[in-house]
Amino acid sequence: MKFRVELVWTDGDENAASSIYLTGDGRVILQGRAVSPQERQALMLPADGDMISIDRNLIRAIKEML
Repeated sequence: MKFRVELVWTDGDENAASSIYLTGDGRVILQGRAVSPQERQALMLPADGDMISIDRNLIRAIKEML
C-alpha cells in the first residue's frame, strides 16, 4: 500500500504557507517559495540547482516532529 501524508501550515491570515510531504517510500519533501536569481546573487548562493526558501514556522514544525 502506498500513501502520502501532507502537513500544511497556514500563516496568521489563514493563507497556505509551507508544506511537508511524507511519501510512501520514506522520503520527506519540503514545499516553499522559490529562490529568485536576484536573491541567489545577493546571498551568494549557487546559481544552478533548485532551491526553496522556507519560513521559521516550517523549521519549528520540523524540530517538533523530531
